[in-house]
Amino acid sequence: MDNVPALDEPLKKTLGGTTAKVLADHLDLHTVGDLLHHYPRRYAERGELTRLSDLPLEEHVTVVAQVADARVLKFNAGRGQRLEVTLTDGSGRLQLVFFGKGIHKPHKDLLPGRRAMFAGKVSVFNRKLQLAHPEYQLLDADSGEDAVDAFAGRLMPIYPACQQMASWKIAKAVDAVLPSAREAVDPLPPALRQGRGLAALPEALLKIHRPGTKADIADARDRLKWDEAFVLQVALARRRFADAQLPAVPRRHAPGGLLGAFDAKLPFELTEGQRKVSQEVFDDLATDHPMHRLLQGEVGSGKTMVALRAMLRVVDAGGQTAMLAPTEVLAQQHHRSIVEMMGELAEAGMLGGADQGTKVVLLTGSMGAAARRQALLDLVTGEAGIVIGTHALIEDKVKFHDLGLVVVDEQHRFGVEQRDALRTKGKQPPHLLVMTATPIPRTVAMTVFGDLETSVLDQLPAGRSPIASHVVPVQDKPHFLARAWERVREEAAAGHQAYVVCPRIGDDEDEPKKKSAEDQAEKRPPLAVLDIAEQLAAGPLSGLRVAVLHGRLQPDAKDQVMRRFAAGEVDVLVATTVIEVGVNVPNATVMVIMDADRFGVSQLHQLRGRVGRGSAPGLCLLVSEMPQASPARARLDAVAGTLDGFELSRIDLEQRREGDVLGQAQSGVRSSLRMLAVIDDEEVIAAAREEATAIVSADPDLTAHPELRTALDALVDAERESYLDKG
Repeated sequence: MDNVPALDEPLKKTLGGTTAKVLADHLDLHTVGDLLHHYPRRYAERGELTRLSDLPLEEHVTVVAQVADARVLKFNAGRGQRLEVTLTDGSGRLQLVFFGKGIHKPHKDLLPGRRAMFAGKVSVFNRKLQLAHPEYQLLDADSGEDAVDAFAGRLMPIYPACQQMASWKIAKAVDAVLPSAREAVDPLPPALRQGRGLAALPEALLKIHRPGTKADIADARDRLKWDEAFVLQVALARRRFADAQLPAVPRRHAPGGLLGAFDAKLPFELTEGQRKVSQEVFDDLATDHPMHRLLQGEVGSGKTMVALRAMLRVVDAGGQTAMLAPTEVLAQQHHRSIVEMMGELAEAGMLGGADQGTKVVLLTGSMGAAARRQALLDLVTGEAGIVIGTHALIEDKVKFHDLGLVVVDEQHRFGVEQRDALRTKGKQPPHLLVMTATPIPRTVAMTVFGDLETSVLDQLPAGRSPIASHVVPVQDKPHFLARAWERVREEAAAGHQAYVVCPRIGDDEDEPKKKSAEDQAEKRPPLAVLDIAEQLAAGPLSGLRVAVLHGRLQPDAKDQVMRRFAAGEVDVLVATTVIEVGVNVPNATVMVIMDADRFGVSQLHQLRGRVGRGSAPGLCLLVSEMPQASPARARLDAVAGTLDGFELSRIDLEQRREGDVLGQAQSGVRSSLRMLAVIDDEEVIAAAREEATAIVSADPDLTAHPELRTALDALVDAERESYLDKG
């Protein structure tokens, strides 16, 4: 071997070009190590049959089942023939179908009573689940030596597979590379491994792929989870360590300043939570290293208030602050509400402005040249203490007098480069406060935002009203929808306003490019803002003032619609999810979400947070055509059943594939979490974080841990490094 570590060997050397190409193209597996880390999804026990009733539609599945019956049918006036085979697991049934010349072999093999492994894509035909032309492997004693040997173990591994390569073929490929597992370099320091009673890596790899017993699987999983959690936490701990070495200007309390004046004129008491979190932020701001804090909490828990008080503290200490919002609608909305909250304190240098006030400016991409010039001037001279803007803040032309704090609203929509660009605008790195719109479970915070300290706001401010949520099942009970529109009319008659949210705009530009399985089944595209607005204005809501808002309106048109809605000149706003975050109209009491099953759980919770912001109770109606038993309906019932955002974000993550938890944070990078379930493995993640922090503070460069360094370099390759940079 010419010095290539065994696990970095390209697969084509071991498996041959054809197999290697399929593995690379369809499963993104390129080296021996990639294949060894392609773990079985589950294990079928010899003699045990797969539950056929739970099969997911439109997915590639591998099932172990028994043939109940098989028959050849003629069609096309006897010219064509097809073989239909019915499988059973003892309770459910599944139809297989083979056509044309392809029927001879299966007709001979698949006799009633025989058991086999079948692989294919589940579809629905005549309201029955079926697999068309599946691949299969017989599992009976008389089905030839080969197959039985491959599955001689009691536990047969079933791998995540694809149409081009069935699970048992992947198992064969794994057999070919399994001997290399002995040469796997172990990233866990021996002391940690022994202290935690974990198996060695080579042993864990052998046990995960070819377990003799269920205990082997458990051992292997425990060990492999630790690897993933630990290496990721070491990467994050090193980020935190490096950040803690950076210098920053401390921004300490200055008596008699803006913050004092602002607090004195607040018409309400801050909640206990807001006070506690503000104090955590103030303590961070007073140190000479940059703050890196994540502020998260329930929709409507008053995060903006905490952020604004931090901004005022920095302005009092002579610095400037920038608030970065993901969209223009949001930036305008934040600007409007901060100026309202501050009153004359936001009007420095203007007639009627307070003496100790500052200037609050807005900077977005679509501003007119004159307004933009003035805003840039206010930033460079230091006139403006607070600037609120979109990505436009990041452009080279934007210069600050002394940038002290950056507040990022809605973290996950911001790329790394943008945040780094802002960091370089201070004379020294500015302090950073990140706000998320929906709460995220603690473990996700530790994984995705592991390089940030976390503060949580969990109380709602006094004076917020409860929100009632109901699912409106259009298919089963069409009259419920009519009643929903009556409710909207009743609220409008009482002087309140309503939102109607649709998944799509409905001009020609946003025709769905790729139809999902659900669309195919329903034969209709998602409902659109423009169509629904027209139907409502002409039908159930005629006589009410209906306006539309979506992302493709001109920025000033959007702003005008929002202003009219906020001023009460519009009764019903039909919109896309542009209103998802930060929009604050206390008089709006009803939210009707059309095709609600097309939105994620966190998104629905976020949308619902737009009503119930005043003294009148809120109502959220989730309209859907999905049948009672569908998973989509279960999601909607979950949202209707609780107002607890932390609970919902858990449900959301359990429903999404685990790989998406780190979301687009690592776009294009295969999720490094194959074994670790961010939700279930809270203890492992917390323990790994502790161990990682200890190792990094003792040995920041990991000189004593070369194997860990190697594993880290593999994890934090170029793309990933940038993902971790998002602190």
